[in-house]
Amino acid sequence: MIDYRSDTVTKPSQKMLEVMITAELGDDVYGDDPTVNAFEKKMAALTGFEAAMIVNSGTQSNLCALLAHCSRGEEYIVGQGYHTYLYEAGGAAVLGSVVPQPISVQPSGELAFNDIEAVIKEDDQHFAKSKLLSLENTHCGKVIPLDYFIKARKLANKHNLAIHLDGARIFNALTELNIELAEMCQYVDSISICFSKGLGTPMGSVLCGSKEIINKARRIRKMVGGGTRQAGLIAKAMDYALEHNVSKLADDHANAKLLANLLSDCDELAITEPQTNMVYITLDEKINAQLMAKLLLQEGIKVSAGQTLRLVTHLNIDKADIIYTADTIKDILSLM
Repeated sequence: MIDYRSDTVTKPSQKMLEVMITAELGDDVYGDDPTVNAFEKKMAALTGFEAAMIVNSGTQSNLCALLAHCSRGEEYIVGQGYHTYLYEAGGAAVLGSVVPQPISVQPSGELAFNDIEAVIKEDDQHFAKSKLLSLENTHCGKVIPLDYFIKARKLANKHNLAIHLDGARIFNALTELNIELAEMCQYVDSISICFSKGLGTPMGSVLCGSKEIINKARRIRKMVGGGTRQAGLIAKAMDYALEHNVSKLADDHANAKLLANLLSDCDELAITEPQTNMVYITLDEKINAQLMAKLLLQEGIKVSAGQTLRLVTHLNIDKADIIYTADTIKDILSLM
């Protein structure tokens, strides 16, 4: 089965599994898992932050960050379609009484600075206090350039805001920008990095920030049930992914661009040129999206049905799969 629903469907390779079972383990809640401690130290160094913390998921990582930055009744400014607002079950509001202030996301995936400034609240008893700007890179496969973060930092400093970056797919962005992780992180106050998407680990994310933020986040992680014991198993998988799978992201991007190119001559499809590993295809309104998804599934291709399809390439999809997929889509279109 060729599964394009998300890069979260990736499975650990045999080599990754073999490395995991060799991990030296301890109890991470007591702080004595040596594999976790070494990996957190490594991630802190790579990002340029003082500290790092392994968590179970990107959602948990973002939740810990939002609640570490903001207290009850304080506000974070966020994109209407960003993960920390739309796709995390309202955790910051439900569990921390932190108020989201969503604004429109630009086609580039950025938040317009004028829109951000327009919703920053005065220090007035009537308003939730604006405390944090929550950004995302990549967003819907779009890369947010370094220059944007330089300007965002200046704006945040002007208004005494912290910045959290949901960098679930930050290595996809860095691959296209050809810069190091610390170059991006110097302009934010914390970053969440997911390893269970394009990097292929079975689970796990890392939150990086100052010692103060990470100390607060550890208490929150425990509170929401995220304190794990022999977490070195996952830390070892993430370390393997860091060393072996980051370099493979360029192949995923190339495959996405190849798929878009192979389908570009189909009149029934409107294709957005991919920047990273996501191909967005809008189907002609005459095409039954549910039927197309069903026919693709019969040919061994799994997609999420909708008039706009998002096909996500990842390390379990190769060039031959891309060519087969394009040919199959064209065959199905000829019958519809």
